[in-house]
Amino acid sequence: MSSQKNFYKTGIVQIPNFTLESGESLVEVELAYERCGPRDAPAILVCHALTGQHLTVGTEDEPGWWKGLIEDGGYIDTTEYQVITFNVLGGCNGSTGPQSMDPKKGEPYGEHFPRLTVRDLVEVQYVALKILGFKRLKGVMGGSLGGMQVLEWGLMYPEFVNALFPIAVTPTLSDYGIAFNHISGEAIRNGGDQGLSIARMIGMMTYRSDVLFNERFNRNQRIAEDGIPTYEIASYLSYQGEKLQERFNKDSYLTLLDVMNTHDIGRGRGGLEQVIHGYQVPVFGVGFTRDLVYPSEVLAGFISAIQQEGGYAEFYEVKSKFGHDGFLVEFEKWGWFIQEKLTELDTLVQHKQA
Repeated sequence: MSSQKNFYKTGIVQIPNFTLESGESLVEVELAYERCGPRDAPAILVCHALTGQHLTVGTEDEPGWWKGLIEDGGYIDTTEYQVITFNVLGGCNGSTGPQSMDPKKGEPYGEHFPRLTVRDLVEVQYVALKILGFKRLKGVMGGSLGGMQVLEWGLMYPEFVNALFPIAVTPTLSDYGIAFNHISGEAIRNGGDQGLSIARMIGMMTYRSDVLFNERFNRNQRIAEDGIPTYEIASYLSYQGEKLQERFNKDSYLTLLDVMNTHDIGRGRGGLEQVIHGYQVPVFGVGFTRDLVYPSEVLAGFISAIQQEGGYAEFYEVKSKFGHDGFLVEFEKWGWFIQEKLTELDTLVQHKQA
């Protein structure tokens, strides 16, 4: 256990003159972050999903989105590890994104914010970590868009990390996933802020399974304010859409959908078969049954391919009615796996060095 007292901090890292993969530059990047745990403890970077943000642990008044998984005494114990999370570049929760001022025009970027890739998100976080004084990470973990970043971390900065924990993700975003992103994008482009609500409803249909929806709602109806019966599933989706519309920016949503579309770890590296050789640190993948866009069997196949090439990798499949959203709930079903592998990691590193 760490010798220093646990602490909690949120802040902003400023990075001047950051060049994107496209060659376009941002005069200054600001990344909002949350940091929790003893300063001298091994560090774990958490990468968030599409509409997530940097408040992973949160506070008593505002619990974070992975509270229950990451907390004092949790599966990722913040008395033993320090956990850091950044709000991604292009986001809308304190980091540089479409709502930021374009210094060339003196107005918010809006829909003209530069195009980004998953690799841009990873590189800017690496620079931010160096500024904050981090010299190495015990692990990088994340689900969905966060999982995409995890897989890139293992190829871009393998010397900086001890292990990867990609969750609810595949090595590339499939055409099926790109199709859903296109429909969501069109909803926003044609419907503005209301379109964001519709995009969220589309997303909800891929985040959870038909089994869960059928069991939860069972074709139940209720009487709406106008006296007309409405199906509870319809009310639920509308509510989720309205909630996101209140807290998220439509241009950030479009920007990050485009980022997700770029996800292909084999791009520019000779293809997926070639890039598997690049994973020199342990990879511990977690997949969820009934995940519509990121099928568990695809991640399992990827992990198996790493094993066949002599890399150290393990896969755990979670049986869940939640589908993709399983990585945000039911921690008791898979948190132990992360906890166990973090504990084993020191032995693996020592064995490899020997």
